[in-house]
Amino acid sequence: MFSCNHVFTSLFLYRYLRLVVNLVAFCLHRPIPQPANPQLTSEDVTVVIPSLQGGGVELLETIRSILATRPFRIILVTIEAQEARAKLLAKELDCGKLQVCSVAQPNKRRQMVRAIPEIETQVTIFADDDVTWPSTLLPWMLAPLEDERYGGVGTNQRLRRAECPNWQQRVWGYLGALYLERRNFDCASCMFMDGGLPCLSGRTVAYRTSILLDKEFTEQFTHEEWLGQYHLNADDDNFITRWLVSHGQKISYQHHKQAEVLTTLEDNSKFLKQCLRWSRSNWRSNITSLCCDRHIWKSQPWSTYAVYLTTLSHWALPWDCLLIYFYLDMAQSWPKESQPIGLAVLATWMFLSKFLKLMGHYIRHPVDFLLLPVSIFFGYFHGLIKAYAVLSLNVTAWGSREGADDDDAYRMTRLSSKYQEAFESRSDGCYTQ
Repeated sequence: MFSCNHVFTSLFLYRYLRLVVNLVAFCLHRPIPQPANPQLTSEDVTVVIPSLQGGGVELLETIRSILATRPFRIILVTIEAQEARAKLLAKELDCGKLQVCSVAQPNKRRQMVRAIPEIETQVTIFADDDVTWPSTLLPWMLAPLEDERYGGVGTNQRLRRAECPNWQQRVWGYLGALYLERRNFDCASCMFMDGGLPCLSGRTVAYRTSILLDKEFTEQFTHEEWLGQYHLNADDDNFITRWLVSHGQKISYQHHKQAEVLTTLEDNSKFLKQCLRWSRSNWRSNITSLCCDRHIWKSQPWSTYAVYLTTLSHWALPWDCLLIYFYLDMAQSWPKESQPIGLAVLATWMFLSKFLKLMGHYIRHPVDFLLLPVSIFFGYFHGLIKAYAVLSLNVTAWGSREGADDDDAYRMTRLSSKYQEAFESRSDGCYTQ
């Protein structure tokens, strides 16, 4: 049988090898540089903005920031109930580049598919209706697409911090900012290691239009199935990321200050509902990638270990408890004077590991070091969110945005018995129409 020494060493290496390697990879990662004579320019870009509200100050500012990058066209896709409001917004801007269209029911996949046939450019960028673009964004996002092997490009994101926040907004905003910081770190480091990443986030992401116009893509995008039991109409960015990987398209992540998109997250207790929705999405997508598609095992071995398996195996509080337990058991054979020293070293390393990859945030906002205990506690609490998420994967509700759940029943519907029987008959347990 394995000794406590073997178990402790195995647990320690499995948990912290990815942190050490990713820290080095993050420091070495560089974005693909802009070419001296680019073939793609902003005139080759159409920006699609799915929106529920179709108007408002936030959306207006988003569109203005995008217009500053001089794309060929912006297509605002809202719902029929808000189409008139969206057209008033277009009239107010009076820029000649904003096209408005609509769908009957609010659903991001439906809205995206509605816009795709209208696109005439080589590159399509999907953007959320609450982002702020820097004027320097497009050249950086287009640089990887100069290479025909690349099909999708993501970019780093930061939280747009609230002005004069109260203490609750400061705490929730701090947790949201760390979520984005952690994501930027994972994406950049995995991109350096093997060209993989967790997901090309739909907050702002570029694709070759030819991929989106492919009939097979459209069919699968609008008829995705989850475990042969459900028709899934959520998690759009996860689906497209997996599609690119499974079809041999390279993806890129441009981590650069001039390609930094600002976004908003909930700055109240609704942030917990956002975390729950993200966790469910991660479970569904990572299980599909690991067990159904399975392309990542060969094409992205490091990302598979450092990101995808993390969903299944990373539970902060149990890991910390197990490490301490097996250390104490292992250290019983040591000289007594060495045992507390070893425990202090272990505890110090465990503490440092809680924020090392978040140092970029603390360098920009050193006052947030005072909230570090909140981050550590939330890391433990997040295990409960993950546990509840895995027990409710058939739920797709947002719960954090007005009007976002009007079509919740449509986002995941049960398939007929015919498709479920076909699923059960497949040896790989994954059925696609």
